[in-house]
Amino acid sequence: FRDEMFLHYGLVSMIGNGDQTLLEKHFVSKRSRRQRGIPTALARDATSSVFCYADTTLRKDTQNDAILRFVDDWKARTGDLPGELVFDSRFTTYANLAELTRRGINFITLRRRHAALLQQIYTLEPEAWTPTRLSNIGRAYRNPSVAEQTVKLRNYPQDVRQLFVKHLGHDKPTVLITNQMERTASQLIDRYARRMIIENVISDAIDFFHMDALSSAVPMRINADVQLTVMASILYRLMGVRVGEGYETAEARRIYRDLGRQSGKITIGQDEILVQIRSRAKAGYLIAAGYPELRQNIPWLGNKTLRIQFSRHA
Repeated sequence: FRDEMFLHYGLVSMIGNGDQTLLEKHFVSKRSRRQRGIPTALARDATSSVFCYADTTLRKDTQNDAILRFVDDWKARTGDLPGELVFDSRFTTYANLAELTRRGINFITLRRRHAALLQQIYTLEPEAWTPTRLSNIGRAYRNPSVAEQTVKLRNYPQDVRQLFVKHLGHDKPTVLITNQMERTASQLIDRYARRMIIENVISDAIDFFHMDALSSAVPMRINADVQLTVMASILYRLMGVRVGEGYETAEARRIYRDLGRQSGKITIGQDEILVQIRSRAKAGYLIAAGYPELRQNIPWLGNKTLRIQFSRHA
């Protein structure tokens, strides 16, 4: 869980009316315009595919240090530094990349494609490009071409590895920089491509949990909204893992539609909470996962025991 961590920068935009004077304007790609909103840093564990960190306190004057804030928070909570970070270039500066290297943390990040860099890419000779094959991305983009070099960056004392990648699903070549010199180019591109999966997780959080439908312009309330979304996302993922049968990687909306949207009856007794659920076609998955045998004490509800019962007539 601690070896690799994906940190994604996304904008949770403020929707609706109300006092938005404390919110800064940011570009919202979903609407292709600038509007007032809250930039939110989200970290996703690469193995379990769940959000494990959220920060809604970023502002324009602090977002460049977001990656170091995450590393410090992760170290304080787990006792260890993350082994590898794959993240958006808007999270940091070259000086902060040097700090990650000093701390022994591997990184892969995008480099901004300024005009001079694009001109350099377009003038490369055909033999500079090497075909490669990926294993962690859709079939249409599984065979990109890559050209690589070592370069020096401002405020970064060592050489870094720079990869130009074509045919990865974008109009312009992708430019990656990393401090990992031993891994093959295909391994690095494959690991970065896995970051694209988080876009689906964030889309699920927005469309199903309505993460961008913020209820207030007060930062503390916004932070509570996002933290609850992270918790809900984790609970759905744990349910999917417990049920199995392909639900381990299913989006939360599908888990809810197939398994969670049930009718039934809740009876709160002296020592027990009995949830009687009407059996549906896919209730068998929940029964096979052991939910009828579940006996879960709830400390914050008088330590009552939660019990689930399936019935045709609930």
